[in-house]
Amino acid sequence: MRKIYVIGIGAGDPDQLTVQAVRALRQVDVFFLLDKGAEKSDLIGLRREILERHIEGRAYRLVEAGDPERDRAADSAAYPGAVDDWRRRRARLYERMIIDELGEGPGEDRTGAFLVWGDPALYDSTLAVLDEILEGGSVRFEHEVIPGISSVSALAAKHRVGLTRVGRPLEITTGRRLADGWPEGVDDVVVMLDARGAFRHLTAADPVIYWGAYVGTGDEILISGRLSEVAGRIEEARSAARARKGWIMDTYLLRRD
Repeated sequence: MRKIYVIGIGAGDPDQLTVQAVRALRQVDVFFLLDKGAEKSDLIGLRREILERHIEGRAYRLVEAGDPERDRAADSAAYPGAVDDWRRRRARLYERMIIDELGEGPGEDRTGAFLVWGDPALYDSTLAVLDEILEGGSVRFEHEVIPGISSVSALAAKHRVGLTRVGRPLEITTGRRLADGWPEGVDDVVVMLDARGAFRHLTAADPVIYWGAYVGTGDEILISGRLSEVAGRIEEARSAARARKGWIMDTYLLRRD
């Protein structure tokens, strides 16, 4: 039977791969890569670097396809529908790639892999997309998930702070949710997928922020301090980085006294 690995490759540093992930890479015949356009071509480049560094003496193929566009301008009410539509189109793309590139007969490539930034279980759609394909029944495959170092863990390590405090909860949320206000019942909040800088609305509460962009890569930027003191620096750094690279991938921890 065909087999698919979903491999967490960390936040961008090729040295962050686990031994388990490296072993899985060396079992793969075909790596499926999604092209997100010229602006994000360095994401493909980092994946290629990871493969070149960790695979020796074994032939493998790379299969690239254009990632379906998602409506990122959808408001809060329309956002779930926009994500569902995007996942359905991704599922059809993945399904076709698996059917076309992997076989079950002698001499055919049977093992494929998707390389997922950070950890596949944290704000990534790959597992849900594969479940949808299996439910459709048009192709059979086994799949195995290899955990990776998430951008959240990498951020905390870079700032030399713990994510949790004794006897206190931690919430991981999105920029869209943070824009509605500070989550109830928690003083420590990790924010991901924040395209609009939702932290700007919390300067009155003045938490400490530990912010990082492109964590684990050569473009890494780290800023920390009281939000009232560093919010402007973060906004300037985000704008400059986005203008330079065409995209930004950032994460931050907010901590109230």
